[in-house]
Amino acid sequence: MKTQAESGGVVTLTKDGEKLVKDSPLYNEGLRPTTRAEHSWGAYNFASLWIGMSICLPTYAMAAGLISLGMNWWQAIITIILGNCIVLIPILLNSHAGTKFGIPYPVFARLWFGSKGAHIPAVARGLIGAGWFGINCWFGGAAIDTLLMSMSGWGNVPGHLWIAFFGFWLLNVWIAYRGPEAIKKMEAWAAPILIIMSLALLVWALTKAGGWGPMLSAPSKFTTTGEFLKVFFPALTGAIAFWATMALNIPDFCRYAKNQKAQIIGQSSSLPTTMGGFSFVGVAVASATVVIYGEAIWDPAAVLAKFSPFAIFLGTIGIILATLTTNVAANIVAPARAVENLVPRRLTYEHGAIIAGVVSLVMQPWYILENFGNYIFLWLGTYGALLGPIDGIAIADYWLVRKRRIHLTELYKTNGIYSYKTGFNTRAIWAMLIGIIIPFASKYIPGLSIIWDNAWTIGLLISLALYTWMMKNDSTIMSEKDYEKVTARTNESQAS
Repeated sequence: MKTQAESGGVVTLTKDGEKLVKDSPLYNEGLRPTTRAEHSWGAYNFASLWIGMSICLPTYAMAAGLISLGMNWWQAIITIILGNCIVLIPILLNSHAGTKFGIPYPVFARLWFGSKGAHIPAVARGLIGAGWFGINCWFGGAAIDTLLMSMSGWGNVPGHLWIAFFGFWLLNVWIAYRGPEAIKKMEAWAAPILIIMSLALLVWALTKAGGWGPMLSAPSKFTTTGEFLKVFFPALTGAIAFWATMALNIPDFCRYAKNQKAQIIGQSSSLPTTMGGFSFVGVAVASATVVIYGEAIWDPAAVLAKFSPFAIFLGTIGIILATLTTNVAANIVAPARAVENLVPRRLTYEHGAIIAGVVSLVMQPWYILENFGNYIFLWLGTYGALLGPIDGIAIADYWLVRKRRIHLTELYKTNGIYSYKTGFNTRAIWAMLIGIIIPFASKYIPGLSIIWDNAWTIGLLISLALYTWMMKNDSTIMSEKDYEKVTARTNESQAS
């Protein structure tokens, strides 16, 4: 069967392949491989995507959380930058498959978990995405509520916080409903605005506090290296886990990349720099409030509430924009795709966006954000331990087991080679479970807490090694010779 053609590092379907895929019950418009014309995202689009996603209230809060746990400003910033450099590695590795084959994350997951088993990693990522969606809506809603109270009699309205939250939640769901192309357009113009507003806030803090010295003079609370490392390792896992979700479903965006160079340059130049830069803004501004107001104010909305009405208005727009660009890009696409992948012929991305929004409420983001311990250790640490093994399996399958050779149309067959007879690849399931259980068990074994503190990394490495070993002689692996035959025959067919 002439199924796929490859040119310039991008694989697309031929007419025969398109017909075969469209007839599959595993197909719908949101899950199909992208066409060559749809590979339109350049380096700027990916850079603006990450800038828009990274400049958000949770990033600000993470830096604040590390300071509250005892770090000084440079220890917190280095921890965040290092965590993002580490998570950038699986992001780029998984981006390659999305760019080359134009497939979204749930279809990519069929490769390693099977046509039915793919629901396991897709739903796991989707649930965490829905949780993040709720967290961002709560951050944004609370910020809007704070700013409204400073401008009018809003504080006298019964349930004003919940009104602000649900109103902002509805706005997020509505924009997310409009799909990835709307996200691309919004990120493109929002990114430079967010950079300017962040720098303006930093300049204000620097001017009011009288320079860098008074702003960044607070010492670390740790007196020994041992004390620091007890906080550093779980904090680093939290920084990694912050974008461990996107490390999985990044194919949802990179399936639109022009080529590998575009996505590599765009992502590498923007993720660590923006996360580090905006975290520094958060630390610097909060430190400046100690000098200006006599107390550390970690909530940016509370800082803006002390400004003039016009500045409050601009700040409110900035917070809405920052939260929207993060939420609709990072947190709704994956759960929406996971939902439509459950029943592709009946459910669409739009259905998935609405369902994900409802699930985000069930996950009670107000509890997760009750204190920094819940946020960094309970939320970030726990889901990092769950997603690390899945990241390891994805990387192992594509790079080590298959060596980037995929039979594209087989991903859309219910009885194809990637169905693994029962629809489940049991070796992937075992590799995932072992990669999850070992770090979780170590949490309760004296002397092994270091494994839990690095749960994402340890789980990833365990599952990567196990999966590679268990799959080394699997019948679904295409040889280089067979892969070249498929592409060569298809190229000849298209040329004729």
